[in-house]
Amino acid sequence: MKIIAVIPARYASTRFHAKLMQDLGGKTVILRTYEAALNTQLFDDVFVVTDSDLIFDEIVNHGGKAIMSIKEHESGSDRIAEAIESIDVDIVINVQGDEPFIDIKPLKEIIEVFKNDSDNKVDLASLMFEIKDQEEINNPNNVKVVVNQNNFALYFSRSVIPFPRDINAGVRYMKHIGVYAFRKQALLDFYSLPMKSLEASEKLEQLRYLEFGKQIKMIETTHAGIGIDTIEDLEKARKLI
Repeated sequence: MKIIAVIPARYASTRFHAKLMQDLGGKTVILRTYEAALNTQLFDDVFVVTDSDLIFDEIVNHGGKAIMSIKEHESGSDRIAEAIESIDVDIVINVQGDEPFIDIKPLKEIIEVFKNDSDNKVDLASLMFEIKDQEEINNPNNVKVVVNQNNFALYFSRSVIPFPRDINAGVRYMKHIGVYAFRKQALLDFYSLPMKSLEASEKLEQLRYLEFGKQIKMIETTHAGIGIDTIEDLEKARKLI
């Protein structure tokens, strides 16, 4: 089973412009993320996929591997699918470009899902962790996921799901972490399928997979990740270097 990591890296960012090219302890954020993915030694190869000459050159000039996107893309899945179309690979791991502090344990767990999936029932695997603070639960920037008894995703939403009509029902609220592992065919299928109403409404690409019947296995983790979405996040990250 050939497993690669792909880091989709857009230069523009709504909340923090050019965040991937910001300095983080003498190296850019994207270079640190790329090196962190390599250092896990979990992957047969690691690529950055980007729409930016600056990011492409940053990786290649430091001895890394980068792929330029040919088309404009609305989602990370589209960008990755275009990049891996001609690559001989079984499983593709989407590593977030703005998370340079990669935790190996959940990545190992997400890879094990496919190694143990002898019946090929899993199209994608992803991560979730429990949130208990009501403000966190209500925050539409936190994508929530509900799963069935076998931890396959039923639905993702920015809304509070499930709705707490009975506050004593013992519901756990799970936040989705946007680290994905895909079978190559699931990615290529996504690339060829149209956006439907659920994805368009919530602006969540994972809903396209569900709308077209793909099976997403969710793995519970306690590692929330350290993403860099704001200048404040960058300052916190600098203190960890």
